[in-house]
Amino acid sequence: MEVRFLDADGAHLRAPEEAAALFERRDGFVWVDVPSWSEAAEAVLESLGCHPLVVAGCRQRNYVPTVHGYADHVFVTTQSPYPGDAGHVHLLELDQIIGNHFLVTVHGPISPDVELDQALVETAGVLKRIEEGRFRPRNPTDLAYAITSAVARRQSGLIREVATKLPGLEQEVMASQLRNPEKLLETMFLIRHELTTTRTMAAQCHDIWVRLAEIQRLPDDEDGARALDVAGQFERVRSLADGESQFLFGVIELYQTKVHTKMTVAMERLAVIAAVTLPITAIASIYGMNVIVNQSTHYGALAIVLAVMLTISGLLLTWAHRQGWW
Repeated sequence: MEVRFLDADGAHLRAPEEAAALFERRDGFVWVDVPSWSEAAEAVLESLGCHPLVVAGCRQRNYVPTVHGYADHVFVTTQSPYPGDAGHVHLLELDQIIGNHFLVTVHGPISPDVELDQALVETAGVLKRIEEGRFRPRNPTDLAYAITSAVARRQSGLIREVATKLPGLEQEVMASQLRNPEKLLETMFLIRHELTTTRTMAAQCHDIWVRLAEIQRLPDDEDGARALDVAGQFERVRSLADGESQFLFGVIELYQTKVHTKMTVAMERLAVIAAVTLPITAIASIYGMNVIVNQSTHYGALAIVLAVMLTISGLLLTWAHRQGWW
């Protein structure tokens, strides 16, 4: 857990035990960043008078973004996507408790397969801007706005990363002879999974920030301007995801069309083979029955039968050609 006091001069790192005294100061505000949940973090939240549901929400995983407004603080949850192995997309949860003179950011719970640094990208980026003097948040709402905007940028970044794969995938589908369709099909559906997951995150984040603007519980943001702006950022991410999804669905339709066409051609060729072999098989079967018993070969009859077989096969081949089967 890291405790910082932010004022006009920047962010000043303080010892966790100083948190209680810092909350009483009015010449700045306190930022408490919790990379992983601990009893010390829970004690800090309780000392701030956070609602028990807020403490429980920070302690456990929230599978969908959420928002709760109280008299003196707001609890809001957002999620960032992080692509893992085998097409899996990890949900990196970021909980924020926004008060009049404090901001608490809680990360996780984090999957063991994800490095901690990946979960801290948004807060670390904003902290770097503060330390370099490029950003001076005036209040907790300013800081929460910057951090949440970074969440929207990460979502947008994944969409743009997927977008770079789609033209190559389209060319691969167009050039494919469908010799190894399983690999191509898996690639398309993994990309679709990334798009769908990120779009869902953006849509849910958009809804809760619109709700946050409606209830007007953000301190120093009575008209909800920042909340609406953040909601607009998530809406743009959703729009990007929808556009790329349409592109991907077009590629999938092209793939399905090629598969159906190949199957249709194969069925037509099988029909030609059946048409040619059917009369030969039928006549040969009749002559092979036990009801017809010959003591010797009748070459004249054999010639007539073979001629009939060839004639019928030729007629069927001609008919199949007129149907466009070959």
